[in-house]
Amino acid sequence: MAAKKEKLTSTKRFGARYGPRSKIMFDKIERLQRARHPCPYCAYRAVRRVSVGIWSCRKCSATFTGRAYVIREEKAAKEAVAEA
Repeated sequence: MAAKKEKLTSTKRFGARYGPRSKIMFDKIERLQRARHPCPYCAYRAVRRVSVGIWSCRKCSATFTGRAYVIREEKAAKEAVAEA
């Protein structure tokens, strides 16, 4: 019986280029980056990435800096372990 393949949601735009492993890694990073994160000021899950390292809360309108793909590195590490 064949193993289940991971669905490549937004990486379908690359077509047959770059190989499956690169696309799977890219997909995990992109999902973390586009997810909603908790705000350090109001603790509401409404923080979205504006650009590289700039984050904005949609509820309290706080704009602050963080890491490139996630607000804190420890959160990304926990989510990566949970997915594996």
